[in-house]
Amino acid sequence: MASNQTVEKSLVSIGKTPLHWPGRMSVAPMMDWTDRHCRYFHRLLTRQTLLYTEMVTTGALIHGDVARHLRFSAEEHPVALQLGGSEPADLAQCAKLAQDWGYDEVNLNCGCPSERVQRGAFGACLMNEKELVADGVKAMRDGVDIPVTVKHRIGIDKNESYAFVRDFIGTVAEAGCEVFVVHARKAWLKGLSPKENREIPPLRYEVVAQLKKDFPQLTIAINGGIADDATVLAQLDQVDGVMVGREAYHNPWWLARWDALFYGAEPNNDISRESVEEAMVRYMEREAAEYGTHWYAIARHMLGLRQGMPGARRWRQVWSDHRMKHLPPHEVMQAARTKPERQTDAPVLVNV
Repeated sequence: MASNQTVEKSLVSIGKTPLHWPGRMSVAPMMDWTDRHCRYFHRLLTRQTLLYTEMVTTGALIHGDVARHLRFSAEEHPVALQLGGSEPADLAQCAKLAQDWGYDEVNLNCGCPSERVQRGAFGACLMNEKELVADGVKAMRDGVDIPVTVKHRIGIDKNESYAFVRDFIGTVAEAGCEVFVVHARKAWLKGLSPKENREIPPLRYEVVAQLKKDFPQLTIAINGGIADDATVLAQLDQVDGVMVGREAYHNPWWLARWDALFYGAEPNNDISRESVEEAMVRYMEREAAEYGTHWYAIARHMLGLRQGMPGARRWRQVWSDHRMKHLPPHEVMQAARTKPERQTDAPVLVNV
């Protein structure tokens, strides 16, 4: 059996793309999760991984508070904005906003199956309108210099033949899209919730591998059900990049290994769970001073940091306890790190 060191060395030598492409590894756009606070936290763990915003609709940007939706920290680079929309002119306008605000990429969502998104005539239902998607991509490409990419499924409803997704990619690629992130499940537009659409349709990794064979000139990344090094290793031998969703959120310490494993970077021996927690406390204090953001809205994203470690449950309980909200974050951190005199499931409160 190969040693862990041998396996880790092998990981950086595989794959179809240069190690410098940021999308070799990425964290998926996830509604209500990958906001700017989450991305700042993830960037403390990995310097190289491409980070995505949660989906932002074109209507929210055109008619809403642009700063609230697009503001991000300089430390987050490389970072991509995911757009939800279908009107080419609106997409072009919002892509220009993404470029003006400094995003490294703009991504079009053609994979979300929620009914709310369908009512807006975008998301996964756009796979039925490949010419409209192509028009949107062309409009964005004509207006910006940053990459325009598309995230989509391998099929929708009964349209699950390989020819369906192949023709979708072929049409959109002709409009100038060179990067496709493929969720290796089809989407049911009726009858399944978004959560069920992430779990019930079977994963078909072989479809994504075939797409790469049929479109070798394109960059193809895979998404769906990827949760360990071995699966990443297997996929990087077939396609150009791997996008991880919920496992990255729930088990974020995994990200601390990605730069060395998948980008060939020197291991960051200075990083620890404690140093990341301390950096997040400083970030909380900065956000409170600059924007009035309460630390409680930020801490929710780091609750998986100590997953699998002794005392993780109590640490998580302290950081998520609403009774601690009146305390400054450095005192909450102190309470989370203080061992109770007697083992109990209840968090220890200080200065209450």
